[in-house]
Amino acid sequence: MYEKNQFCKYANQYNQNNIIQQIVSKALVRDIDFKPKTILELGCGSGQVFRYINWNFSSYIAIDASQQMCNLHPKAKNLVIKCFDFDSDDFFDFIKNKQFDMILSSSALQWSKDLDKLLSKLVLCSNKIETVLFTSNTFASIYKITHQKSSVLSLDQIQKSFSKYYECEFEVLQYKLMFDSKKEMFRYIKNSGVSSSSILSYKDAKKLYNSYELDYLEFEVVFIKGKK
Repeated sequence: MYEKNQFCKYANQYNQNNIIQQIVSKALVRDIDFKPKTILELGCGSGQVFRYINWNFSSYIAIDASQQMCNLHPKAKNLVIKCFDFDSDDFFDFIKNKQFDMILSSSALQWSKDLDKLLSKLVLCSNKIETVLFTSNTFASIYKITHQKSSVLSLDQIQKSFSKYYECEFEVLQYKLMFDSKKEMFRYIKNSGVSSSSILSYKDAKKLYNSYELDYLEFEVVFIKGKK
């Protein structure tokens, strides 16, 4: 998947370019209303969520499809880091018959190739899931100029999938990230890991650069609290 390569290629720069991901990760952990002892985290990256966990746990399993990201993740007692694609049969076999107090995920599940199938597996191993996903309205103005369709899920798709398996609370937030220059903005798009649209030709990339008149990028995320 192209987005996986995007995360891997810029892994060492990722913590400098994931401002929105850090904001939503902190908010995700802050809003947890109890201290789960056994946790499964999907799409752990270099540890954005884990760094905000400030209580003792008996088991924390962190999953990411990028081995480079797993290598950057903090290490700790009772923490296990596994390199899995969370859509894969290997991952489904790994979590089979396991139980967790909570499943966490920040800025990752929007990449799922089959969110319904993934959630049907996750609901068997935990009664609670708290997650935040980017929606297809992220970079909306860019997609309007390029006439591309976002490769991440729409808000409607996300809500429908989660509501099949959990009783959910949804909170949708929009963010605008300001830049001093267009060059800086487009460097951020390249390095942040949020951009997973089809690779633009040189001609289309130049057109986008010249046509984009805003001094900010748009992000839309949905926070989800789900319980069986």
